[in-house]
Amino acid sequence: MTAAQPTAALWTAPRATGPLDATVEVPGSKSLSNRYLVLAALAASPSRLRAVLGSRDTRLMAQALRRLGVGVDEHAGAQGSDWVVTPGPLRGGTTVECGLAGTVMRFVPALAALADGPVRFTGDAEALARPMGPVLDGLRQLGVRVDDEGEPGRLPFTVHGTGSVAGGEVEVDASGSSQFVSGLLLAGARFERGLVVRHVGATLPSLPHIAMTVEVLRAAGVDVDDSRPATWEVRPGVVAGRDVRVEPDLSNAAPFLCAALVAGGTVRVPGWPAATTQPGALLPGILERMGATTSLEGDVLTASGTGTVRGVDLDLHAAGEIAPTIAALAVHADSPTRLRGIAHLRGHETDRLAALAAEITRVGGEARETDDGLVVTPRPLTGGAWRTYADHRMATAGALVGLRVPIDVEDVATTAKTIPDFVGLWSGMLAGSR
Repeated sequence: MTAAQPTAALWTAPRATGPLDATVEVPGSKSLSNRYLVLAALAASPSRLRAVLGSRDTRLMAQALRRLGVGVDEHAGAQGSDWVVTPGPLRGGTTVECGLAGTVMRFVPALAALADGPVRFTGDAEALARPMGPVLDGLRQLGVRVDDEGEPGRLPFTVHGTGSVAGGEVEVDASGSSQFVSGLLLAGARFERGLVVRHVGATLPSLPHIAMTVEVLRAAGVDVDDSRPATWEVRPGVVAGRDVRVEPDLSNAAPFLCAALVAGGTVRVPGWPAATTQPGALLPGILERMGATTSLEGDVLTASGTGTVRGVDLDLHAAGEIAPTIAALAVHADSPTRLRGIAHLRGHETDRLAALAAEITRVGGEARETDDGLVVTPRPLTGGAWRTYADHRMATAGALVGLRVPIDVEDVATTAKTIPDFVGLWSGMLAGSR
């Protein structure tokens, strides 16, 4: 059984006994770590990636690249956080285990198309329900053979690499995930004619994540034109090896910063970048709307609260990954909260909208699904067991709810997907209660 699968074990979320006074060192960004790893695998020379997040998702990416013939040394730094990636000819005749990592299942198939033989993709049981169709359809439009083994557009499937991809133009509907665009763009410079991706769907969630992809491509010397609406062109060329440091994961900072609103007091997160493409950069403004005061001094973001949380009406289409945390914060608010623009969360690690509605209701709150989000109406909470559905953000949401009422979180180990020591960090934060 893998760490991300549910178990019968329950973790009693610790209650806040008073206002907080804590500094939390948040690990590196999973989104950036896995983008850097993919580009390093395609580069013309080795790369050193510093402060890489050592989580299940990044190790699944590292293992996928190794299966394709890329060298990944996870222990190159004095603290074990510097990873050296040595590119080489991509080879087929292998199987990639995706776990439940969307970045692995959606970023690596385009690399597999450049391999010299077939590459089979599979994953955890929960991963078989995650949509993959737009990436696979995009590869087929480029002439790459992809064989479905089960339901079309889902894992498992096999990409038949031939050593090269001609490139050209593709149309994809990325309404379900911005990863469908990023997964194609990351490999585009290695296609013979480059790549043009046009989004043809009605909506496009998480645009900051596509901006992040464009930024890391340009930093690696790749020529990208994103001047046209919903269209991205990657011109063929060399991908440069880099020595780069990974930013802290700002979305993973969300539950800790939100804790300051629920318990009162102050939480500080060092390493906060002055400018970034991470969607979590929207957090300070959101938290201020919900009752916090925030400040950025140097690279330390500080959030302070009084224990009073205000309900809000938020459009989170650009930052859907923090929606479970904001929904958990909203159960403690003084008025209803409406979260909009997050219909795509139904296709994440689990159907996050259904899961949040079920678990908030289970512990005495009220949450109702809408076409594109949730409405959370505060009610006196009773507490109880909180199911996680093998979803790391459901686990951290349960911990946030548990600051005020007794909550037993099922399978808190699923947080290893992006925060390897969540329990230790959470307990350490609460140890600073005044």
